[in-house]
Amino acid sequence: MSDIRANRVAEQMKKELGELIGQKIKDPRIGFVTVTDVEVTGDLQQAKVFISVLGSEEEKHDTLVGLAKAKGFIRSEIGQRIRLRKTPEITFEIDEAFEYGNRIEKILRDLNN
Repeated sequence: MSDIRANRVAEQMKKELGELIGQKIKDPRIGFVTVTDVEVTGDLQQAKVFISVLGSEEEKHDTLVGLAKAKGFIRSEIGQRIRLRKTPEITFEIDEAFEYGNRIEKILRDLNN
């Protein structure tokens, strides 16, 4: 039962974080960010947010630094938007899945040619 609730909270956090990062955070270090996935532990204490950033490795690093600095604000906003007894502790990570998929696709394309 807790897995179902954790998935519901994760989906709601994904939606709210997408809106929040795009509209409310005005840090110039944060580039064009897409929230690709959110994983919440079964006890709803921790949330791992996977993001995709458009740009170079330096821009991705700067975006992670900017989001880490805004973590307190983001957590308080999420706490207000999603009614939970305790707001999960948030960590941000770059989602490597898209780059990995693109690399495999390029290799397959090269093999076919």
